[in-house]
Amino acid sequence: AAMVKETIRVYARVKPLGRRQQAGSYSVDNEEPLPSLEITVPRDLADGFINNKRESYKFKFQKIFDQEAKQDVIFDSIAKPVAECVLAGYNGTIFAYGQTGSGKTFTITGGAERYSDRGIIPRTLSYIFDQLQKDSSKVYTTHVSYLEIYNECGYDLLDPRHEASRMEDLPKVTIMEDSDQNIHLKNLSLQQATNEEEALNLLFLGDTNRMIAETPMNQASSRSHCIFTIHISSKEPGSATIRRSKLHLVDLAGSERVAKTGIGGHLLTEAKYINLSLHYLEQVIIALAEKNRSHIPYRNSMMTSVLRDSLGGNCMTTMISTLAMDKRNIDESISTCRFAQRVALIKNEAVLNEEIDPRLMIVQLKKEIQDLKDELALVTGKQRTSELSQEELLQLDELIETFLKDNDPDSSLDVGADMRKIKYCFVHLKQIINRPMTLGKKLLSQDISEEKYSNEELEKLKGLLQQRDNEISLWTNNDDCCLKKISLIYLTDILVTMLKKEKKKAQDALSQLNASSASSTVLELSPSMSLEESQSPSRCSSLKEAKDFSSSLPRLPLLSRATGGKMSLGCQEAFEVFKRDHADSITIEDNKQLLKQRFDEAKCLGEKLNEVRNKINHLKGKIIQRQIQRAALAVSNPSEELTFDPVEENLRMQIEEEKKSYKTVYSHFKGLKVEIEHLQLLMEKVKIKLQKDFEVWWSEKAKKLQ
Repeated sequence: AAMVKETIRVYARVKPLGRRQQAGSYSVDNEEPLPSLEITVPRDLADGFINNKRESYKFKFQKIFDQEAKQDVIFDSIAKPVAECVLAGYNGTIFAYGQTGSGKTFTITGGAERYSDRGIIPRTLSYIFDQLQKDSSKVYTTHVSYLEIYNECGYDLLDPRHEASRMEDLPKVTIMEDSDQNIHLKNLSLQQATNEEEALNLLFLGDTNRMIAETPMNQASSRSHCIFTIHISSKEPGSATIRRSKLHLVDLAGSERVAKTGIGGHLLTEAKYINLSLHYLEQVIIALAEKNRSHIPYRNSMMTSVLRDSLGGNCMTTMISTLAMDKRNIDESISTCRFAQRVALIKNEAVLNEEIDPRLMIVQLKKEIQDLKDELALVTGKQRTSELSQEELLQLDELIETFLKDNDPDSSLDVGADMRKIKYCFVHLKQIINRPMTLGKKLLSQDISEEKYSNEELEKLKGLLQQRDNEISLWTNNDDCCLKKISLIYLTDILVTMLKKEKKKAQDALSQLNASSASSTVLELSPSMSLEESQSPSRCSSLKEAKDFSSSLPRLPLLSRATGGKMSLGCQEAFEVFKRDHADSITIEDNKQLLKQRFDEAKCLGEKLNEVRNKINHLKGKIIQRQIQRAALAVSNPSEELTFDPVEENLRMQIEEEKKSYKTVYSHFKGLKVEIEHLQLLMEKVKIKLQKDFEVWWSEKAKKLQ
């Protein structure tokens, strides 16, 4: 398999400054070969920080994206090359690392406001399905999974059976390791996605589950790692080789060092775990960067176990460092950059993931066996079955018996060039040797001398065997069947000689056998194999329309949890007031306006499409009419040759033009449809967030009143 060796690619992205933030001082130099980012620590911060002599730090990156960089540029520069490799059969990983609020989720998933704010995951899904549609040479299947790791526990965000209202309700995912040290995630569902729409619906389902599972105490999104994985397998029709690749898109927990003071017990354990899991990630990276380290501590945390291949393994890996460059966060940004410099030293070896599908292999081999059987039937003139018939077996038994009774040293046992018969004879003779007592009386009626082998005789027998071996090896150049026949004849020869020598032993044993057989019981071994039923990846029902989807989102009694039971009148009024002043309401209103606009546009385009379709049909009708007229003319006037018809040609040209415009309008229409679906899902998301914020606010107010 082809192998690509390269270090992990490391990029930096600077988050735009907020309104009230003071700008930190930094400069970006995007000159090749290695762009650099220089951060200057302001004098007033330098005191008592890191070491107060140094005031400027320089870090090298593959590329640095400054505050004004747009989402599409980020996708084209960072994610697209990785997606291309994944389509070609390599594994890929993109992970975002940085402190909370530095733009990780925005970069990986995207913002909830505008369609143009879509992040790497939705754009990658779009790109991948687009490419798969264009490539008809292979059959592709795609699945997605979405895993959240929080306090060293894994949770499946795509579980279709659960309507989660707390993170604990989600299915727990555990890690299993097989004998080849491959990691398997138990309980993580793989959902099939046949197109972009289904995949996006799954992404939104996961995001919503993640959002709902955040308790008011813990805004888990900043404290948990999330891994969205796209699994692609492809094969060419008729081939047994399958290519499997996966793309992990990872949103890590915030990397800030959580202050230990003044934090409640719950947060303390959480802070410990987050710092630990990122600390282990750091340890793995330090170990990988050291030249002669043999042990890499992958097993220390769930996160590093899952990303084992991505770090120093079979994977094309890319890291995005997200940086908040305001004065207050300069020190965190510097530690993020330092981490990135270490990551940039790691070398990965990505291998093309190809394997043979055993089921297809079996089908091919069965076909080959059948072909060979047919060929054999042609040569021998007999149809072969895998089993010998009852008649043939009886015939063989007779042959063997006759052969054993025959005193002539030159007699032979000839069963023809049939491996099944030869095998049967060997087995049968073996049985006779192993229990000579039962057949002793019948077969060995002749007188046989009772002496044991003398050494001389043994030597003689060995010599005889050697001689036969030599004779056989002379024959080996000859036909295979011949060889088998001869070896069978010689073997039976030797066996008979031994049988004759063993008569005394046989008779002694016979009397003992009769005594013991009465008491012996037959043991039957029943192979009890419990087959663990491997569950096939549960398919998520394809949620066809975004509208159906939004209604199928887990609508939880979010508010009732805070108030216990139904929402009281006062609570409802408060919710209305809260909604009015909340920033998200403005987003919802804006989106409503935008949606209305897009719906109108789509309606207009739909009408246009119908119009063009009707035009095309009308033109087709005209062509048919014209052809009928000309055919009639030819019948009534056979002497005239049918020549090229400019009118028909003109009509055809018009149809071509209309088809072109139909295609343009349709692709525009399709784009609108995706955008409308996206907007609807975004609105749904914002609404849930609004309810959650109210819930937090209401419970706080209630507490104060109490």
